[in-house]
Amino acid sequence: MEKLKSLDMVVIKQKVEWLEIFSGYETKNKYSVFDSYSNEIYFAAEKSSFLSRIFLKALRPMEVHIINLDGIGVFKIKKLFRLFFHEGIVESFGGKIIGSVKRKFSILSKEFVLKNENGAEIYKIKAGAMHPWTFKIYKNGEEVGEIIKKWSGLSKEIFTDADNFTVKFPLGTTVEEKALLISTAFLADLVYFEK
Repeated sequence: MEKLKSLDMVVIKQKVEWLEIFSGYETKNKYSVFDSYSNEIYFAAEKSSFLSRIFLKALRPMEVHIINLDGIGVFKIKKLFRLFFHEGIVESFGGKIIGSVKRKFSILSKEFVLKNENGAEIYKIKAGAMHPWTFKIYKNGEEVGEIIKKWSGLSKEIFTDADNFTVKFPLGTTVEEKALLISTAFLADLVYFEK
């Protein structure tokens, strides 16, 4: 996770899956993660079963593995099966818990809470009804950053569920917190923007 240390933001681009477009069946999600200079720093890939993607859709249990360009695992998100209040446990490939991202109950907004490895809340993330693609990051009630789902163009938005996100990190964020914020973008994509 050393590459995250000096970054103030990342851009996450989901890869278009042509088989998914033509067949209508959900395939495993794949993403590229870039720094602010458009240099690819990580690759992310979903690990899930075919049947869970077909029948459970966004509810499916899965893992998203974030891998560096040398093919070495950096961290992963484990999403368990949940009907409500989806949660992702973020851990290193060595098995060390980094923290968790959990969807909170909300009627008119989209909300997550991020907790560190000790279970202490470190960030709240919220997208209001008027700006459903902009997730504001709050620490102690103060806005400190944001996660934005970027418009991908009419044809890509209509025909695919491939999404792009920008994660703007708060000042002074640790690499572990950055991993949690990146994981929030993946979980938001799976929970709110999968078709």
